[in-house]
Amino acid sequence: MRNAAVIICPSRAARPHCAAVTPDTAPATQREVALTVNGRATSCRLPARATLAEALRDELGLTGTKVACDQAACGACTVLLDGAPVFACHTLAAQAHGATVTTIEGLIGEDGALDPLQQAFIEHDALQCGFCTPGMILALKGALAQFGSRVPTRGEVAQAIAGNVCRCGAYVHIIDAALDVVARR
Repeated sequence: MRNAAVIICPSRAARPHCAAVTPDTAPATQREVALTVNGRATSCRLPARATLAEALRDELGLTGTKVACDQAACGACTVLLDGAPVFACHTLAAQAHGATVTTIEGLIGEDGALDPLQQAFIEHDALQCGFCTPGMILALKGALAQFGSRVPTRGEVAQAIAGNVCRCGAYVHIIDAALDVVARR
């Protein structure tokens, strides 16, 4: 059955807009994805529809990236993609090909020292259950980098984490932690 047509839709008669494709033109089911993750170059072969969160957690063992809603609604899966916060559960790994990804694990220094935001979260009791914490920290890390040397307002910090949900309600402490980091720069 070489070069036999593969029908994409169950009934082409019922859906005339569906096309038949030959195996030569069928979409690839696997993709080679090369990334720089937390400063280390890596490459893995993944299903074409694999998300960045799946690649990080399942292929690379970086389980600090949490998946809660799997709908880009809670922000638990936030990572930095070329320095910008993205929802890893809704970013295809193939879209990140060639990019630099930073996860919560990548913030810890070579000497084991915590990132200033991680330390501030501890000092300000900005984490309770901890499930949202990696995504919150990375969303803030990206936002604070965009603010540069300018000191953001409380409202701007709150806006920076607007896509992240903390079910424990530690928002006041989270914002305090971020502003403390800004004050210490």
